[in-house]
Amino acid sequence: MALLASTLVVTAKAQNTGLTNQSGFVKAEFIYETAPFPSCHASTIVETKAGLVASWFGGTRERDPDVCIYVSRLEGGKWTTPMEVANGVGFGDKRLPTWNPVLFQPKTGPLMLFYKVGPSPATWWGMVTTSTDDGKTWSTPRRLPDGILGPVKNKPVQLANGDILSPTSTEGANGWRVHFERSTDGGQTWTATEPLNDGKKITAIQPSILFHGKNKLQSIGRTKHGNMFDIWSKDGGKTWGKMTLTEMPNPNSGTDAVTLQDGRQLLVYNHNPNNKGRSPLNLAISKDGKEWLAAMVIEDEPSAPNGFAYPAIIQTSDGLVHITYTWRREKIKHVVIDPSKLVLKPLTARAWLWPK
Repeated sequence: MALLASTLVVTAKAQNTGLTNQSGFVKAEFIYETAPFPSCHASTIVETKAGLVASWFGGTRERDPDVCIYVSRLEGGKWTTPMEVANGVGFGDKRLPTWNPVLFQPKTGPLMLFYKVGPSPATWWGMVTTSTDDGKTWSTPRRLPDGILGPVKNKPVQLANGDILSPTSTEGANGWRVHFERSTDGGQTWTATEPLNDGKKITAIQPSILFHGKNKLQSIGRTKHGNMFDIWSKDGGKTWGKMTLTEMPNPNSGTDAVTLQDGRQLLVYNHNPNNKGRSPLNLAISKDGKEWLAAMVIEDEPSAPNGFAYPAIIQTSDGLVHITYTWRREKIKHVVIDPSKLVLKPLTARAWLWPK
């Protein structure tokens, strides 16, 4: 593995060819070319009746008090200029950084934008703002109740009965622990499960939620152990089984996943068994959430500063898949995939690097 990583420094032109030559590729673009902030991270994307909306945090650098939440909308094939919609002003004497926006459009009601405010992930709290015009304007943000964080990185899902299930997690003295929050009234009130792991034997955060028919759910996400975790529910997320580590690698980096309209599971993640760095960035696909196949290499540049990280993934009503992610901490990149045209391969060393 080390030999492969050390010999795969490629040019920008080769990178582009590596993505565009793969089956299923539709489009790749930066959401913005210039912005009033030097660094960005933690993007999120959603489909509204008016089109796509994306959000992320930007500022001098992560944790700095000038970090704000920005939003852009796709209009007429072009992304609008990033607009600041939330910041950390007004929480005591000091301005605080904002973190990890998550967009969610329920079946009825306004578009929701969750985010965090606070000095660090161990001490932050949840906020939410809403939009009734598909992201053009936003309400005055409100703080979520104590004990409710909102989705910590990845999108909530809405169940068949209308309940909203939000994947979240905590960090701090008790370790990295996953839990879930539920709303039965469109996001007005929430209840939370207890943590589902002890934060020691398995340290896990930033879950995604996948559907497996009826009330069966799977959650998969980030750990410090070199592999992703998963955990299953048979009753729509009311109770959960035992958390385990999967065979899918995870270099302590954010992941995301979505259940496709055809029932398959699509995962975007850094397939780096060396547990070092956030390159490459990959797609894998599974019929059962257990056995995964290589589907696409989105980025592959081991020497890239800060790598390619914190992806978000959705499938839109037209069947296409949209992925946003942090590109070198400098820009937010948007990639469009046609999942019906993906060519699948076993997860060998070659399958998760640029195809030759």
